[in-house]
Amino acid sequence: MISEAVRDLVQYGLDTGLLDEEDRYYARNQILSLLGLTEYEEPEEPEKKRSLEDILKTLLDYAAENGLLEHDSVTYRDLFDTKLMNCLMPRPSEVSKRFRELYEADPEAATRYFYKLSQDSDYIRRYRVCKDMKWVADTEYGALDVTVNLSKPEKDPRAIAAAKLAKQSGYPKCLLCVENVGYAGRADHPARDNHRIISLTMGGEEFGFQYSPYVYYNEHCIVFNQKHVPMKIDRSTFVKLFDFVKQFPHYFLGSNADLPIVGGSILTHDHFQGGCYEFAMAKAPMEKELEFKGFEDVKAGIVKWPMSVIRLNGTDSGRIVDLADKILKAWRGYTDEAAFIFAETDGEPHNTITPIARMRDGRFEMDLVLRNNITTKEHPLGVYHPHEKLHHIKKENIGLIEVMGLAVLPARLKEELALLAGYMTEGKDIRSSETIAKHADWVEEFLPKYKTVTEENVMDILKTEVGRVFAEVLEDAGVYKRTGEGRAAFLRFTDSVNG
Repeated sequence: MISEAVRDLVQYGLDTGLLDEEDRYYARNQILSLLGLTEYEEPEEPEKKRSLEDILKTLLDYAAENGLLEHDSVTYRDLFDTKLMNCLMPRPSEVSKRFRELYEADPEAATRYFYKLSQDSDYIRRYRVCKDMKWVADTEYGALDVTVNLSKPEKDPRAIAAAKLAKQSGYPKCLLCVENVGYAGRADHPARDNHRIISLTMGGEEFGFQYSPYVYYNEHCIVFNQKHVPMKIDRSTFVKLFDFVKQFPHYFLGSNADLPIVGGSILTHDHFQGGCYEFAMAKAPMEKELEFKGFEDVKAGIVKWPMSVIRLNGTDSGRIVDLADKILKAWRGYTDEAAFIFAETDGEPHNTITPIARMRDGRFEMDLVLRNNITTKEHPLGVYHPHEKLHHIKKENIGLIEVMGLAVLPARLKEELALLAGYMTEGKDIRSSETIAKHADWVEEFLPKYKTVTEENVMDILKTEVGRVFAEVLEDAGVYKRTGEGRAAFLRFTDSVNG
């Protein structure tokens, strides 16, 4: 069985193009060495090919049975199978060379190659990603994407304990550092033996281009500064965003905000996220035209979106950068007490921006999403953050991906929604279940809208209502509400930009 699995893994490498035929024996011997094997006899050809997940399971079971894993758990199995996959991998320089060759002819061909390699290498674990729940919910703001993330494995208790006991390492400094390429990993840091990046220049600085291992949407990429420097939104950010979309006009690129609560999960390392996908926000129209003095050549307006978005569009990226910088500087120092907008309190800044750049019909386009991270006793997690009423669905920060219209919801919802569906169709008391009691008020609120709830339609109902909750989440995160008063306050700000 183990010889068959070794044969199958090598053949997988050949079939996917990770290996050339000349690499066959080298790759086999690297795998044998990892498994502590010195003997091998080639088995007969299999009747049918096995999946990568199945091949790796056989090899990992063997490793566990023969004491090659510290513990037989998902953490240590992931550390080991990444080493196995590295036996099939081209060196980083080879990947970069191939990418550049393809890029010269067609940038889209280059990204297709790199995305495929990132999946074939098992850096993106396709057999886990496909388990994520995904659906689209129609709302007044368009079709919002919803995903319940199941592909990120939970830490097992033994790995957590081992990480606490282990000597704290400062290498790599974080998950986004360039030093992760080829890193073997440890209990508190994922293995990156099979990780590859492409170097890019943006705004005169060196960046790394890679894909997210959790791919929330098509070709979900991460572009990170090759220096470990903190997130910062300023004029140079806008320059970098456009430098990227000039190189990859089929991709968008955006940045999380640079303040806590309204920023992303990693504020200590400057990075962007992009990909080959059109979100609902990008499809949303401009509902109110704006004109900024001295920038009559830039088409500007407020976007029909639950959050507060100014869209800039033009043929000259430099002009958009100049206007975006002017808007950012105005917003950083803007206070409107009547609208509960405070630039700072007690010296702590609150105003920042989430910017997104793209090409549209040969023109440059940038969305500037106004953000504010002020907190109050009533809203200790943030005034412009999902309010407590919605925490049963979404409590976490609203970062770039969600700003654009894709809800990334916690894994717990898979079980909770399934349980809710059963209780609803059987007419059971939702409050009697400790697991789903937190959803009771929500269900009681929306249920009267539906004449019948059956086993056939209950999950569709729940998915629709989760989508509507996400729309409310985005409304909570919007600095200016979509009311007459809110629109007037928004225009007070845009007028202030004009002085």
